[in-house]
Amino acid sequence: MPQNEWILDVLADLKTFASTNGMRVLAEQLDDTKLIAAAEIASQKEEARSLGHGESSQFGKHTGGLGRHQRA
Repeated sequence: MPQNEWILDVLADLKTFASTNGMRVLAEQLDDTKLIAAAEIASQKEEARSLGHGESSQFGKHTGGLGRHQRA
């Protein structure tokens, strides 16, 4: 499974648990949270794709190489 997508499965499991146990509001919130997580993951993938093509990021031009990009 790709680096961060496991969290979507965890959120889905939590939503199922909440729904099964009568926690309707929590289940709805977890559904919203899953959408936000999916959007953030997609955004990170797009940013990585852009940096891989040598485009500028908020910190300047990426020159390639290995390593991890983290935000503060």
